[in-house]
Amino acid sequence: MSKQTTDWWRGAVIYQIYPRSFMDSNGDGIGDLKGITEKMPYIASLGVDAIWLSPFFTSPMKDFGYDVSDYCDVDPIFGDLADFDALIDSAHQHNIKVIIDQVLNHTSDQHSWFKESRASRDNDKSDWYVWVDAKPDGTVPNNWLSVFGGPAWHWDSRRRQYYLHNFLDSQPDLNFHNTEVVEALLASVRFWLDRGVDGFRLDTANYFYHDLLLRDNPPKKEIIEGSIGVSLDNPYGYQLHLYDKSRPENLAFLERLRSLLNEYPGTTTVGEVGCDFSLKTMAQYTQGQDKLHMCYSFDLLTHDNSMTHIHKTMSTIEEGLGSGWPCWSMSNHDVERVASRWNQGKACPAKSKVYMAMLLSLRGSVCLYQGEELGLPEAELTFEQLVDPFGINFWPEFKGRDGCRTPFPWSNDSKGGFSSSETPWLPVSETHLPLAVSEQQGDRHSVLHAYRDFLHFRKHHPALISGEIEFLCSDQDILIFTRSHAEETLIIGINAGDQAHFTPPLNYEVKDIVMPEGLRIGEYENHKMILPSNSVYIGTVVKSL
Repeated sequence: MSKQTTDWWRGAVIYQIYPRSFMDSNGDGIGDLKGITEKMPYIASLGVDAIWLSPFFTSPMKDFGYDVSDYCDVDPIFGDLADFDALIDSAHQHNIKVIIDQVLNHTSDQHSWFKESRASRDNDKSDWYVWVDAKPDGTVPNNWLSVFGGPAWHWDSRRRQYYLHNFLDSQPDLNFHNTEVVEALLASVRFWLDRGVDGFRLDTANYFYHDLLLRDNPPKKEIIEGSIGVSLDNPYGYQLHLYDKSRPENLAFLERLRSLLNEYPGTTTVGEVGCDFSLKTMAQYTQGQDKLHMCYSFDLLTHDNSMTHIHKTMSTIEEGLGSGWPCWSMSNHDVERVASRWNQGKACPAKSKVYMAMLLSLRGSVCLYQGEELGLPEAELTFEQLVDPFGINFWPEFKGRDGCRTPFPWSNDSKGGFSSSETPWLPVSETHLPLAVSEQQGDRHSVLHAYRDFLHFRKHHPALISGEIEFLCSDQDILIFTRSHAEETLIIGINAGDQAHFTPPLNYEVKDIVMPEGLRIGEYENHKMILPSNSVYIGTVVKSL
């Protein structure tokens, strides 16, 4: 197998599918694997290289699949293993790779491993989870907090001990310091590799190990509202998480995982990294070609959409990444949709196109979240409509993750073409219906066509896929940079502002190239870039001056 084939993930575009909300094939109001297979031609028409499936494993669904009770089976609401095999076959026939979510940090409390572990202190799996005695006064072992609110410890009356849970108390953390746990998890990864998956998105990839000394986390010296993982209504953001995650032992496990994937040439991993030092951790986890293939952080999932922030984030990771490789995303199943988050709560097709062109022009691989290609804004839900435990706990200051998880709008009718059910698991958003696939298909200037056109345009320019990057200038609204690969050097200008901009003189002679239809295109004259509001310019550098 050639290096080009095995390294397909470098610069790849990965389309994230949230199965519950993509397409319901059997009318029960919940999306399923057959629904995804049914829509594979649509996915292929986008021009993406791979799909990433959020969890479909057997689960009590208290955290909607991120609480796994069987790593090696499909939950009946999504179908069965035969349906998964059919999905794999269909994807591969359409030349699309399949990446699945792997939730290794924790299981459901309904997993057979946990049921056995909690039964006594001396059974075969008694040490498979993080069990700790109470302090002499009965209080929790230390100050670690759960992302979902409150202490990260839950009392179990059977063992008369606390167990660790970084998320819901129904999601006990596995004890990675136990070698049997590591072997069992790697066996579950091999199970899916043998079924033909092309890679794994690793949920909470920096949470696997905890500090054996159980040292308290120190407080943050400075708490900035809106920064990574920080919200003043959630005390989790008040700590510097030195001991409950991002531990150095993680690196050895990632090496074991990479060694396993090396047995299956052409497979890949992308790790989710959320921490106080995310860019540094991304570099550690992807350098050396012996750990993760790539990581993505939350640095583009914040509310800061300034081009200075983009420039700083990219420059920081470029300086420290070395041989590592980044993966970028503006939206996913856990954050407010980018069309709202970066545009004061409202959809703006022109800005959706500009942000898309920017993301797909940066160095690294890219994750696109379903509906991003339609420019969908965040769905507005009432408290009574919420099902997300995170949102319910922190309402109304934080409205949770349901607004980005509502059913995908295929058509402009009351059910959005998602399901024949009158009551899908989350309501179809009325604001999404005018943006449905059926409405955008015939409009050559729609957001959907801009995505399709740019993704296909990108495939013809290797510099945009694997080229080096050099930033030239930026301010609040504009970002100017080059991408270079072999004989091709492109200069890219992004203006995400509502006013026209003229760049300072640039030291290049540039030739215009035919840009995808539907974008507002800038100009290059007299060594200056002229960028109208919400516009993009890409040209070929003829020579440097």
